[in-house]
Amino acid sequence: MPDLLLELRSEEIPARMQRRAAEDLKKLVTDALVERGFLYEGAKAFSTPRRLALHIAGLPARGEAVREERRGPRVGAPEAAIQGFLKGAGLASLDEAQRITDPKKGEFYLAVIERPGRETLDVLAELLPEIIKSFPWPKAMRWGAASAQPGALRWVRPLQSIVATFGPETESPEVVPFAVGGIAAGTVTYGHRFLAPGPIEVRRFDDYIQALERAKVILDADRRKDVILHDARDLAFARGLDLVEDEGLLEEVAGLVEWPVVLMGSFDAAFLEIPAEAIRATIRANQKCFVLRKSGSEDLAPAFILVSNLLASDGGQAITAGNERVVRARLSDAKFFWETDKATKLEDRLPKLDSIVFHEKLGTQGERIARIAALAQALAPLVGADPALAERAARLAKADLVTEMVGEFPELQGLMGRKYAALQGEHPSVCAAIEEHYKPVGPSDRVPGDPVSIAVALADKLDTLVGFWAIDEKPTGSKDPYALRRAALGVIRLILEGRRLNLVEISGAHTSKIDESIKNSYLRKTNASTYGSLTVGNRSAELLDFFADRLKVYLRDQGARHDLIDAVFALPGQDDLLMVVRRVEALQAFLETEDGKNLLAGVKRASNILRIEEKKDGRAYDGAPDSALAASGEPAERALAEALAAAAATASQAIATEDFAGAMRALSTLRAPVDAFFQDVTVNAADPKLRENRLLLLNALRAATRAVADFSKIEG
Repeated sequence: MPDLLLELRSEEIPARMQRRAAEDLKKLVTDALVERGFLYEGAKAFSTPRRLALHIAGLPARGEAVREERRGPRVGAPEAAIQGFLKGAGLASLDEAQRITDPKKGEFYLAVIERPGRETLDVLAELLPEIIKSFPWPKAMRWGAASAQPGALRWVRPLQSIVATFGPETESPEVVPFAVGGIAAGTVTYGHRFLAPGPIEVRRFDDYIQALERAKVILDADRRKDVILHDARDLAFARGLDLVEDEGLLEEVAGLVEWPVVLMGSFDAAFLEIPAEAIRATIRANQKCFVLRKSGSEDLAPAFILVSNLLASDGGQAITAGNERVVRARLSDAKFFWETDKATKLEDRLPKLDSIVFHEKLGTQGERIARIAALAQALAPLVGADPALAERAARLAKADLVTEMVGEFPELQGLMGRKYAALQGEHPSVCAAIEEHYKPVGPSDRVPGDPVSIAVALADKLDTLVGFWAIDEKPTGSKDPYALRRAALGVIRLILEGRRLNLVEISGAHTSKIDESIKNSYLRKTNASTYGSLTVGNRSAELLDFFADRLKVYLRDQGARHDLIDAVFALPGQDDLLMVVRRVEALQAFLETEDGKNLLAGVKRASNILRIEEKKDGRAYDGAPDSALAASGEPAERALAEALAAAAATASQAIATEDFAGAMRALSTLRAPVDAFFQDVTVNAADPKLRENRLLLLNALRAATRAVADFSKIEG
């Protein structure tokens, strides 16, 4: 089967764009082929700092004929709908469409589109230039004299050459005949910009890979990462050091070089007085270099790993020396920041925050800190924290934002605050909370364990959520500019993995104080007469619904079934997140058993009968059944009534102690009597009183299971 080889070589592709661009190229080309009826065996995309490449294996030489039926609008539909249908189907008039009658929906138009099979080479020549012209770069440019012309090619950097060949392995592949921006596809590429800049003739993918290797280009980004990582480890080990591994930096550096050469540089040991995190941030941000540790120790060594894109004749001495000069200068700056920051206490920096606007409608950072401090103090007893320590930590938590070090390296916020707090003798819990109040930042980030940290973290996130809800700046669709979904997930994880709290309690009574503070600030600053579109109560209710939605997402990510989550949330008052999670877990385990599956079927049958009969009778059967009447009825009826009374009582006791697995075990005893009831008893008896009591018995079954979840919401 023939293969496609495509290479798009340009001056430079930023490292942060390479992976996404390679995947976009693969998806755009393969989707376009499949849409036209061309299936393939496999596809893989590649990227380097100067090229995107795509290999598609197992394409047919010619596509199969395609027959498609496309349903159109109803006969008599508006003209606009008719014209849209004709255009989409490629029909000249309705005479070319069929009229089909549907017993339920009436008469409508149907287009039968038949496309003959086409040569794959022709199809590639048609679709590849369109994909290249409309490629979704986050940022693109035009260049040269042609850039002034309408429709000029836009690319991330000037496109320099295109390789596009198609054909079987046993024959010489053909060039796909197309040109884009005055660049014709061909068989010539170029190697490493400095080490092997000459032209290279390539036709097949295997030849292409080998030719690039000889020309000092490693095409596969994962291979470049592997080379860098192993060479860096080996070089560090040879010097008695350990590499401080950094996956994000490794990915970035692999996107900066086509032929990685790993070298080691050093710096003055006096710079080790600077906090290790600041040294790492300095060397990482400015030079894209890795730091090293002393072997078997957490202490940094006065050395670093750099990755060059050159195999220098002097063994890399000049390159290393140049990097050492820059690192020395940057570390000198970092040391100055560190010494300068230590001279001023954190509380003395707080007045600066009064002049920094957090949000025009939510006041300054200083006003926000006052709200967070008050809320942290109020929440402290609920999480077992000292209120005074929580208030102190919240007061100082944002002070490092105006330090020199955090101004240079924003990613160190919190961490530097903790170090400065420790230097000025703050309580260890206060120091920890200054760093940890941002946590958890994402689903894989750890949750703080210190109660003071939990109180401040909750206060910080709740202030953000309540504040933006107050000014009607809520997430919409995929847009969430203030990361409110992340803040809500943080609150959920703090409750589930940190301290058990009731959402109504922490987002209602306490946050109403925040709301009032924000309101007063907003009205004072804007001279407005109104504030938001919702009352405080409605905002709190909306926020609780938002938390519920985020919890559903969290549980689904943990592997919970969506229908079980809905079944639990269908019960009123689900504001204890830990209880929601335990209910879902117990329910999922129960429904994996035969008793669970059969009881679910019985409860759903009971619910369906009740729904039908309640609708027919115009009333709800929501009372308790007459036990004496049930006892005088059929044996299966009597057995179900007795089993229900016992199981409901046991399940209720288990739920009271939050033993949801125990409640499920109690309900599982209903399986046999429920099966027997439906087999032996006629619910719609001729005697009205007997019929009513049997319906009430089914309601009792439904009510017993609703103590844990609404079984009608469960699929299956």
